[in-house]
Amino acid sequence: MRNRFAGMAVGVVALAVVGVASAQAPPQKPGPEHEKLGYFVGKWTGEGMMSPSPFGPGGKMTSVDTCEWFEGRFAVVCRYEGKGPMGAMKGLGIMGYSADQKVYTYYGLDNTSMIMTSVARGTVQGDTWSYTDESTFGGQKITSRYTMLVVSPDAYSFKWEMQGPDGKWTTVAEGKSTRAKTTSSK
Repeated sequence: MRNRFAGMAVGVVALAVVGVASAQAPPQKPGPEHEKLGYFVGKWTGEGMMSPSPFGPGGKMTSVDTCEWFEGRFAVVCRYEGKGPMGAMKGLGIMGYSADQKVYTYYGLDNTSMIMTSVARGTVQGDTWSYTDESTFGGQKITSRYTMLVVSPDAYSFKWEMQGPDGKWTTVAEGKSTRAKTTSSK
């Protein structure tokens, strides 16, 4: 019984220390890196081609992505639906920025077996967003990169590549996404 109360006391003290430290830290505000994520907020229509790969057969793919700020404006959450060579797709993606690591981050999952086992890390240089990821698929390590080139305020092209054991990059998918025009009521 004494050990139980001692454990509870340690827990209460730990919570108090965390609470005091949190109360003294200034509230965090999104920085300019977070604001860059705002480019992706909106409804997007994507179309492209997928090449035959370990992820499935090649063919046309289409999607509709709806992206919005997550509360606090530190991350953008995108939900998508579409069709690809293997049928209907639905998924969720979360884009953010790690101020500690000074990289953009992406985590996604969908209704296929391609659940990411890591967080992709990215950079922005000019109009080019580049993400790289090392994950496992089918028991094998996969290195991939995803590049988006902003071609206008309402469109970007994309390319997904995988690195083979020989070090060469192979295109898995590429295409274009266009932001839906918003209609304002007067």
